[in-house]
Amino acid sequence: MRNHQKLLWIAVAVVTLAAGCVGAAGNAGASGGAKETLTIGVLTDQSGLGASGNQTTPLGVKAGTLLAAKEGYDIKYVVADTATSPTGALTAAQKLVEADHVSAVVGNSAVFFGAAPYLAANHIPVVGVAEDGGEWTTDTNMFSVFGFLNPADVSTTFGKIYKLLGASVIGTLGYGISPSSADSAKGAAVSAQAAGLKVGYLNANFPFGGTNVAPEALAMKTAGVDGLYGSVDPNTNFALITALRQDGDHLKVAILPDGYGGDLTQAGPGAIASGQGVYFTLSYEPVEMHTAATEQFQSYLKKAGVTGLPTYAEYNGYISVAALVDALKTAGTNPTDQKLITALAGVKNFNAAGLLGSHSFDLNDRAGTAIGIDACEYLTKLSGSNFDLVKGADPICGTQIAGKSV
Repeated sequence: MRNHQKLLWIAVAVVTLAAGCVGAAGNAGASGGAKETLTIGVLTDQSGLGASGNQTTPLGVKAGTLLAAKEGYDIKYVVADTATSPTGALTAAQKLVEADHVSAVVGNSAVFFGAAPYLAANHIPVVGVAEDGGEWTTDTNMFSVFGFLNPADVSTTFGKIYKLLGASVIGTLGYGISPSSADSAKGAAVSAQAAGLKVGYLNANFPFGGTNVAPEALAMKTAGVDGLYGSVDPNTNFALITALRQDGDHLKVAILPDGYGGDLTQAGPGAIASGQGVYFTLSYEPVEMHTAATEQFQSYLKKAGVTGLPTYAEYNGYISVAALVDALKTAGTNPTDQKLITALAGVKNFNAAGLLGSHSFDLNDRAGTAIGIDACEYLTKLSGSNFDLVKGADPICGTQIAGKSV
């Protein structure tokens, strides 16, 4: 275990990115008069297959440090690359703790489960997103900023979305290596069935990051699928949508949990063309809503160097820092790891710096929900280069279906 007597609540860190080192301008912090300073680690997929969805996490964290500075906290960060490997995640976590001496970790990785046991054993506070596995619900040092999802439970949300949009035969795809991806694909199918819709195709064991989707597209076409849910990364989803269109299967509804905003626009004209008419879910308010919270978020992102629409990873990085700020307000001066964990567990009405709208949740409620906060999702549709808000889905909310699981 780490020697807790040697923990330093300091303001000295170097931000290491995949491209190299960023100087002082890359580590925005509070000006003179900050109440506390904190060095954190950012454990994310900067390379490998998971990078397509998580590579921009540090930019969101950087924007979050500006939010923290407004509240009087000077947060510095060190980025560690998992290389989208469970072993790489563990090695990266060990570096953050043993070499960089971070006091908390922001986790946004498809393979975070590789680092989780080590971080739990060393009592390191973790905030981030439960996108990879069940350790977020069992490890009490970990706090998911979009709730402790239990994808094995099923809500009415996706069934309601498909009915709203007019789909009748549903096809779903998930990654076998990721329990949350696989269970989400299964859960969407069960939700559709509970709404009286037909499930024509379900594959919850697709290879992680794969783009060889010709067999899946053909099987979906044969089954008459007109509603798609891909609980996979954007590269897999867009390959599947393109293949379906080439096969002549003109989907009525394609719903993707990833790809909103900068995830799509930064991928280039090909992705934008593939994404036409596609619906994108989001756990937080889309910036197209132009609320006070989204305007603040975009303002900090711009100062952090983001000129276009935000990515989902940027949302998650920003909101993870917001959770730390909420905890620091009650953690006391120079808190130990355990005091910070206790303070995170005490955040009972977390609203993601306003990006959950009228909703909030207990950051330590590990019973979780089937999908999203209060089983809610925001929905946008790509038209041209615009993400249009969907009437009746800002957000659309459901309830857990009693007795249903995957």
